[in-house]
Amino acid sequence: MYQGTDGETLERAMQILVALGDIYGADRLVQVRSVQIAGVSFKNIGEAGLEWISSLQGQVAVPSILNPAGMDLCRWREMGIEEEFAVQQFRVVEAYRRLGVSVECTCTPYQLYASLAGQGDHLAWSESSAVAYANSVIGARTNREGGPSALAAALVGKTALYGYHLDQNRVPTHSICVEADLLEAADYGALGFSAGRAVGGGVPIFSLNCQPSPDHLKALGAALAASGSVALYYVEGADLKPPWRDREEDIIITKEDIRHVYQEHPAQGADLIALGCPHCSEAELEQIAGLLEGQRVRTDLWICTARGIAERRPDLVRRIEATGARVLCDTCMVVSPATERYRRVLVNSGKALAYLPGLCGTQAAFGNIECCIRHAVGGS
Repeated sequence: MYQGTDGETLERAMQILVALGDIYGADRLVQVRSVQIAGVSFKNIGEAGLEWISSLQGQVAVPSILNPAGMDLCRWREMGIEEEFAVQQFRVVEAYRRLGVSVECTCTPYQLYASLAGQGDHLAWSESSAVAYANSVIGARTNREGGPSALAAALVGKTALYGYHLDQNRVPTHSICVEADLLEAADYGALGFSAGRAVGGGVPIFSLNCQPSPDHLKALGAALAASGSVALYYVEGADLKPPWRDREEDIIITKEDIRHVYQEHPAQGADLIALGCPHCSEAELEQIAGLLEGQRVRTDLWICTARGIAERRPDLVRRIEATGARVLCDTCMVVSPATERYRRVLVNSGKALAYLPGLCGTQAAFGNIECCIRHAVGGS
């Protein structure tokens, strides 16, 4: 492939993988079970990215799935997306589809297909929260791939063996003792937002006084990856254990640290409330539907989820949208240009809190899910 015997596309893909392997000292490639590809929203990749993807030929070698696009692929007009952007976004999705990539655009592929990743599997995933979940909760092994390197891995079926694929790079660097009761996903998002800043690209191991759910861990990893660049973390007492432990830097996070994240980003004044970053699970849609029951929203409320989840639970979608809220698929508030028309966005996500100001040019406010719903129905 590298020598061009199998065509230009595979030659270019191998050049990317070999270059990464050279940079990071890999001695070989490793087979991957699946690939998750970022670089989907036309807002992020632009004309140059679209041109590159469209120039590729052939089919992916392993199951591959897309990250969120810049709009709901069915309801983009309702989001206020301009037709010119929509046309380009459809071209991006179609270019990936032509390569055999599944165009279910989600940052939580593990919620749709358990077959994509298992403990010990090597992957080439690229969305930051998906990478953190795969490494830390599922126990798979993946680096935080860029869009081009993930697509190269999808076409070849392999990636370079370096980074978090190797035991020596999966050892904790920071021990974090959390002296606070964490009650819901937003609390874990606040913890990740605070801890990510402290550990940067390290590998933290958390000591908690509570038992987190998968949705809690999803929120924690997403925030760690956004406020820092954490791709792997551990929780004391969980099934996933580090390969070994050396001397770690000790950090204490108190209830005041958690409270400070809320206080620093007050909920007042939001003209959009956006939930689902990462995409909402069925359990989270159930909770939102219950909180909205019998009420009517007065401020724009978006609930972002994977299309497969929404189609699996149309009853929840109907209950939520009966209140005037919108359940949006294929996209999220962070990667869509539709967010840019709002001045202040209220979220319950540490990831969105970290990314919205820089990526969308909007102020970000933070609250738990009850706070978000209260502001949506009561007005800000």
